[in-house]
Amino acid sequence: MEIRKLAIFGNKNFSFDDIDLATWETSIDLTLLSAVRLVKYALPHLRQSTAPAILTITSTSTKQPAENLVLSNSIRLAVIGLTKTLSQELGSDKIRVNSILPGWTYTERVEELLNARIAKSRETKEAEIARINGTVPLGRIGTPEEFANVAVFLSSPAASFVNGVMLQVDGGIIQSTF
Repeated sequence: MEIRKLAIFGNKNFSFDDIDLATWETSIDLTLLSAVRLVKYALPHLRQSTAPAILTITSTSTKQPAENLVLSNSIRLAVIGLTKTLSQELGSDKIRVNSILPGWTYTERVEELLNARIAKSRETKEAEIARINGTVPLGRIGTPEEFANVAVFLSSPAASFVNGVMLQVDGGIIQSTF
C-alpha cells in the first residue's frame, strides 16, 4: 500500500513499470470516479438550481505533464474529458461545467512536495521555494485565496456565459496558446 500511496501522490520517482494495476485502479477511483460520483449525486439538485455550475479541479499537468507523475498526468486528463463532455451534454439544462487548472499554490500538498524536494536535494526550504518561483512568470507561488477567487467567479452567475473552460490559475507557467 505504501508504494501505491507514494505513486499516486508523487512523493517518489516511479516509472510506469513500477506502478501495478491496483495502484492505477486506486488512482482512477480517487481522481476520476470521485468527480463522476459527485456530479451524479449533485445533478438532481443542479437541475433545480437557478444558477447551476459544476467546477472540477485538475492541474496544469493536463497541459504540460509533470515529471514523475504518470498517474496524475494520465488520469487528470480524463477529468478534463469529463468536464468538457459534460459542458456540452448539460448545456441544454443550463448547467455550466468548467475546470480550474492550478499551478503552484501554497497548500498543505505543496508543503509536502517541498519537504520531499528538500529531503532529496538537501537544499533549504527557501532555496526550493526560490527554485519554484523562478519557474513562474509572476515570480511566486499562488495563494489559496487567489485560487478561491477564481473558483468563486466560475461558480457564480457573474460567469453565466462561461462553459467548457479549462482555466489556468498558474501565474503564467503554461506557455501554450491553448
